[in-house]
Amino acid sequence: MDHTFQVDLRGVVDLLSHHLYGSPRVYVRELLQNAVDAITARRAADPDAPALVRVETPELTGDGTLRVHDTGIGLTEAQVHELLATIGRSSKRDELGFSRHEFLGQFGIGLLSCFLVADEIRVVTRHGDHPTVHWTGHSDGRYAVEPAPPGAGRAEPGTTVTLVPRRDADKWFGTPTVVDLARLFGALLPVTVRVGDVVTTSGPPPWPTTPGAPVDRAALVRYARETLGFDPFDVLPLSVPEAGLTGAAFILSTPVNPAARAGHRVHLKRMLLAEHADGLLPDWAFFAHCVVDATELRPTASREALYEDSLLAATREALGDQVRGWLVRLAKHDPRRLAEFLQVHHLGVKALALHDDEMLRLVDQWWPMETNVGTLTLAEFRQRHGLLRYAASLDEFRQLAAVAAAQDLAVVNGGYTYDTELIERLPAVDRSVLIERLEPSDLTTRFDSLDPQVELALRPFLTAAQRALERLGCEVVVRAYDPVSLPALYLVSRSAAFNDQLAASRDRADELWGGVLDALAASAPPDRPQLVLNHRNPLVRRVTTLTDPELAGLAVEALYGQALLLGHHPIRAADAALLNSSFLGLLGRAVPGQE
Repeated sequence: MDHTFQVDLRGVVDLLSHHLYGSPRVYVRELLQNAVDAITARRAADPDAPALVRVETPELTGDGTLRVHDTGIGLTEAQVHELLATIGRSSKRDELGFSRHEFLGQFGIGLLSCFLVADEIRVVTRHGDHPTVHWTGHSDGRYAVEPAPPGAGRAEPGTTVTLVPRRDADKWFGTPTVVDLARLFGALLPVTVRVGDVVTTSGPPPWPTTPGAPVDRAALVRYARETLGFDPFDVLPLSVPEAGLTGAAFILSTPVNPAARAGHRVHLKRMLLAEHADGLLPDWAFFAHCVVDATELRPTASREALYEDSLLAATREALGDQVRGWLVRLAKHDPRRLAEFLQVHHLGVKALALHDDEMLRLVDQWWPMETNVGTLTLAEFRQRHGLLRYAASLDEFRQLAAVAAAQDLAVVNGGYTYDTELIERLPAVDRSVLIERLEPSDLTTRFDSLDPQVELALRPFLTAAQRALERLGCEVVVRAYDPVSLPALYLVSRSAAFNDQLAASRDRADELWGGVLDALAASAPPDRPQLVLNHRNPLVRRVTTLTDPELAGLAVEALYGQALLLGHHPIRAADAALLNSSFLGLLGRAVPGQE
């Protein structure tokens, strides 16, 4: 035997208020939506029919209720039963003609959302020459339908909705609140909306709504200032015909966090859907705030966000292409303006350049990067130095930049966000571009070797120095290089850095993983960091002449510590202990006397 589900309307209303809608304020939007749909339906048959929605707040009605009057098509008694007292029967809504494309409403929830703020809803409606119908619904699920008493019928087609507020919802019915909400949701509606004596609609959107229409940039800037609260860097008209979308992208004039999703102001058929909608632009375009109106994009059930489908994905791609085209045009026609933009939003452009060849060319030509020979664009750097040699991290650049410059090696700092990835992508766009990551070995090949006699004389010192640093896994060598003021340089190749990380991980690992890491260490190529002492430095030459092995060891340890600090290398526990012992040892040698 079949049974029918029982629906607890109070439970449904609680579900709507706590899980579907973000705020009870949406009741104003739902009332406006129903009124505009009704007017749209009437004007489809009678284009000259009036298009007016009047809202009377409790201060104006005098009986504590809120009323919304529209000049729409109205409902017959049969339609009242089907549309106002049925939840979820969208097929019947289709049969009655109330889910056509031009209507705002798509889900058939209807006046149910008004129970978020009202205990009782009254509807007085007339369709054409049919008699006026009264419908009264209660939040506990009861409703009644009856013909209007004699003398109480409507003189013209249309509908009046009356809400009897809940005791805890008075704040949503004040005249200033209703005016603000009607203006927020319905400012762009193609009908006149009046709350008391205040007209809350402002006319058509400030952006072009037809192809080829002129762009009133002053109006768009004024809209951004008054509605969005900022003065834009620039304004870009938007259009995606397949989504029925028009609008504008307002380029932000101040930096924003690229990780923060930009919220966009989205209207569907002139009704505000969301003030902070996600997913309208690609993530890289975080520097643009869009305001759009669409006819084909689908809302979610709550009508507070866009539904993610193939059309929204295609729209997002099309809008991203238009923002990208704006950047390309800026590079061609107004380089100074582009430079100003990049100073503010270079991260977004670089993020786009990771997968867009045109944007990569733009970054190559226009974005200035830090190098050890001054600030240059990548194109300028290649023009002057040919090979594009780069340091892949900020620490690498800090460690090697000055010494590389002294050896006539020009190096780009690739340590900032996306810079290394962009440099490594350049050859894919331009085969003539040659790149090379800077290795410490590049520097050592530029250093001058010592005369054989000098090297022979230094052997006792090198033996003592190597003994002092052997426990740290560091090799000591002596070379001659510039700048003379630098006494020592600590160089770590990538393979040596890997071996150090492997050893550190082995120390922290348990027995099982320790065995795995030991196997990796055994297969890794032997390579050790180098402490390269500068024989051109006067202090180093004096140190190499020390005959006391203990004092020579302390001096080498001190030079090792200084090289670590100057090169911004990580300090291990063993390094910190060595720094401390060498400092105290040298201090003890320097201070005369006995305890």
